[in-house]
Amino acid sequence: MIKQPNSHHCFACGIKNPVGLKLEFYDNGVDEVRCEYSIPAQYNGYPGIAHGGIVASILDEVVGRVSMIGDPNHFMMTVKMEVKYRRPVPVETPLVFVGKLQKMRGRLAQAAGEVRLPDGSLAAEAELTLADLPEGFRIEGDLESLGWKVYP
Repeated sequence: MIKQPNSHHCFACGIKNPVGLKLEFYDNGVDEVRCEYSIPAQYNGYPGIAHGGIVASILDEVVGRVSMIGDPNHFMMTVKMEVKYRRPVPVETPLVFVGKLQKMRGRLAQAAGEVRLPDGSLAAEAELTLADLPEGFRIEGDLESLGWKVYP
C-alpha cells in the first residue's frame, strides 16, 4: 500500500488541526484507498456511538481520495453523496474505511465507500459523484509549503 499525503489544516487529514481527525490514507496504486481509524469519544453523537456526520466526513475523504491514486495533486470535490447507515458505528473501536473508484469519465468520477466493524460487518456505505475542482479553486505552485506531503 502507498501512503497518501496529509496537509496541515484539513479537518480530515490535517496533522496540525487541533480539532481535526488526523487521518492517514493508503492506496493500492489502482482503484482503492484505505483508512484504519478509531473514532475518539469526543465525536460521540449518542453516547458510545460516533456522530453520523463524522462517519460521513471520513467516508467523503476516503472515497474522494481515489482520484489521487497515481497523482496526489489531483483534487476533486464531492458534488453528490448518499450515505446508508446499516448499524451504529462505535467510538474507540478499530474501524476500516475503504473507498473504491468505480469509473472516471472526463472531469467526473463515480466512487463508493464503506466502513467495516472489527468483526467485518458493514456499518455504513456511501456512493459519491466527484468533479474536478473548477479553475478558480485550484491551488497552483508549491503545495508542500501548505503542508501537503507524505509524513512518516
